[in-house]
Amino acid sequence: MSSPLFIPSVVMIRHAQSEWNREGRFTGWADPPLTAAGRAEAERAGRVIAARGLSFDRAYSSRLLRARDTADIVLRTAGEVGVPLTADWRLNERHYGALQGQDKATMAARVGEQQVWRWRRGYVERPPEMAAGDPAHPLNDAKWIDVPSSQLPNGESLAQTRARVMRFWNEEITPQLRAGRRLFIASHGNTLRALIMALHGMRVDEVEAFEIPTGVPIVYAFSSRGEALGWHYLADGDQAAA
Repeated sequence: MSSPLFIPSVVMIRHAQSEWNREGRFTGWADPPLTAAGRAEAERAGRVIAARGLSFDRAYSSRLLRARDTADIVLRTAGEVGVPLTADWRLNERHYGALQGQDKATMAARVGEQQVWRWRRGYVERPPEMAAGDPAHPLNDAKWIDVPSSQLPNGESLAQTRARVMRFWNEEITPQLRAGRRLFIASHGNTLRALIMALHGMRVDEVEAFEIPTGVPIVYAFSSRGEALGWHYLADGDQAAA
C-alpha cells in the first residue's frame, strides 16, 4: 500500500451499503437500492474528498443503481456536480449466477462455509450458472439490450471479472490518465478487487484474502504513462494529510 504523499489521479470507491449488503445476500447484477446508512456512507465519503480538496475531470460508475447512486451522492456532497458521469456495464459487480439473491448464511448451512467462501473469495471458482430462461438473467432484462448477448454472463469467476474490467480500463481509463485527467470511479467489491489485483500485481492468495469496505474512497496514483504507482484508503482521519 502506498504512502498518502502521492498526488492522486484516480479515486475509486466501492458502492455504499445496499439493502442486500445489509441482508447478507449474494447480489451480483441484481439492483437493490442503497440503505439510509449507505446514503450516509456516501455523503461521508464526499465530505472527506472535499476536505482533501480533490476534484475530478470525469467520473464513471457501473450501471447498477447502488453504484450510480453512490457516485451521484459523493460527487454532489464533494461539490463536483458538474463532472460528466458515464455508466458502463463493464464496471458491474461480478455476476453470481444462480446464487444471486440467495442468503449467504442459509447457503453456508446448506453447502458448508468453505464452499461459500470459495464462491465469494476464490479467484477461479465459478458460481452455479443462472439458467438462460431465468427472468433475472441479463438476456431477459431490457436494461442490457445494448450489450452483445455473447458478453452477458450467466455467472462469473473473479478471473473473468478481472478480464472484463481490464478491457474497460485499457480502452477508457488509460487514455484519460495519459491525457492528465483526474478521475472518479464508483464500482463494486469484487470488481475493484479484480482491478487492484491487476494494477498492483497481487498474487492469487493475496486477492482471495483482500476485502474492500463499502463507502471508503481509495486514492490511486499513476504516472504520466498511466502506470500504477500506489494506493491508500482515504478515511475521515486522513483529510488533513499532505
